[in-house]
Amino acid sequence: MGSAGGVLTEPQLTLARRLGRRIAEKGCVIVTGACPGLPHAAVLGATDAGGVSLGVSPARSREEHVTVFESPLDPYTTLVFTGSGLMGRETHNIHSSDLVLFVGGRSGTLGEFAIAYDEGKLIGILRDSGGISNDFANIAKLVEKNTGAMLIEDDDPERLVDRCLDEYLRTDRPTSVALAGQAQRAVAITEETHG
Repeated sequence: MGSAGGVLTEPQLTLARRLGRRIAEKGCVIVTGACPGLPHAAVLGATDAGGVSLGVSPARSREEHVTVFESPLDPYTTLVFTGSGLMGRETHNIHSSDLVLFVGGRSGTLGEFAIAYDEGKLIGILRDSGGISNDFANIAKLVEKNTGAMLIEDDDPERLVDRCLDEYLRTDRPTSVALAGQAQRAVAITEETHG
């Protein structure tokens, strides 16, 4: 999860791309909101490493995806057009993910965090990546609600993926996504597209 828009720096885009690359290197599927910005950078990183990417679009069609939501079609392995809008798409992304990783972010990313936290997901936070994700650990403390969610923070993208995946495999959490008849570990990197 992370910003699709706003001011994105080269260091943020590089962190997101490294995150995506590591997701693919570990044999995981990357799930994003099929948008520009940090999520797209992560998909580019996964693609560089030969990974599989699933883009969950808020649009009803390819045309709406490109013209209304101003989002890319490439290089996704698969695109799903939900027609559920930006907020509805967030729910699809979180439900489709075993691990939810956050980099940067704004208000849409905050919504995704709230869903992931309430659903007890294993959440990885790329520390010092800018945006709202820098505050998620404090937000979780303020919520004072035991949902079963687990937060793992790290300032290194590769180490964050490794730590989250190790914890996921260690704790025998349920798998959300199957690909080609074989259980896969899916990781979501999503975004907000507008505002």
